[in-house]
Amino acid sequence: MKISITSKEYNPLLKRKEITFEVNHEKAGGTPTRLEARKELAAVLKMDIDLVYVEKMITKTGTRIAVGTANAYDSAEQAKLVESKHILVRNAPPKKPEEKKEAVEKLEETETAEKKEKVETTEKKEEKKEG
Repeated sequence: MKISITSKEYNPLLKRKEITFEVNHEKAGGTPTRLEARKELAAVLKMDIDLVYVEKMITKTGTRIAVGTANAYDSAEQAKLVESKHILVRNAPPKKPEEKKEAVEKLEETETAEKKEKVETTEKKEEKKEG
């Protein structure tokens, strides 16, 4: 897997480098994972892996070249503040199946609790309107 940076631009407002890159993965076979691309980008940029986040990576049809975008932050705190939650989750190292189940269960519990709260508040509003 060979990675090359096609463009790199510093965004002072968000305190990050916005990077466009290409990954030639002829020898690796399929498209590399975000974690693999993240490690390679961190090595090329000479940064800590916790500061680099891959936004998207798409393999061009019929080729062994993937094109993607990534952000490299000045600090981990800035990354967590600016980067979307789903990007943070996608760039996290894979968890064990048990941990995934627990995370999904917690997410479902919070969603059901939020739905119950919404139902209760709408019922109270309806009662106030009737009364």
